[in-house]
Amino acid sequence: MTTVGEFMTTRLVTMDGNDTLTAAAQEMRDSAIGDVVVTDGDNVIGIVTDRDITVRGVAEDKNPDTTTLNEITSKDVVTVSQYDDAVAAADLMRTYAVRRLPVIEDGRLIGLVSMGDLAVEREPQSVLADISADDPNN
Repeated sequence: MTTVGEFMTTRLVTMDGNDTLTAAAQEMRDSAIGDVVVTDGDNVIGIVTDRDITVRGVAEDKNPDTTTLNEITSKDVVTVSQYDDAVAAADLMRTYAVRRLPVIEDGRLIGLVSMGDLAVEREPQSVLADISADDPNN
């Protein structure tokens, strides 16, 4: 059995739910990532992606300089443990139609596993794995 902890990402960027969409977009740009984990203290309250900023923020005519991450973050967070089976994590993603799962240990965020991580681990020859393993090309 391959566990989530064997291939989860531990280089995480977290932001407070009161941070603005502009701040999140700038952080994503500067860190060359497509998502930030949204927290309230030590609690994970969601994940915001660059697509969320576009679709739930800008396309809804929200001001990115004043709109907070709390306003566009889905609150139903599905999490996994580093000891969970990778296949079970993939099943959770499919069931809940999510592409990223925070990895929690003793109530604390320790990692993130994405659909791309699973593809690299489970199907290294797939197109998704190839794209996910490559460096950003922006």
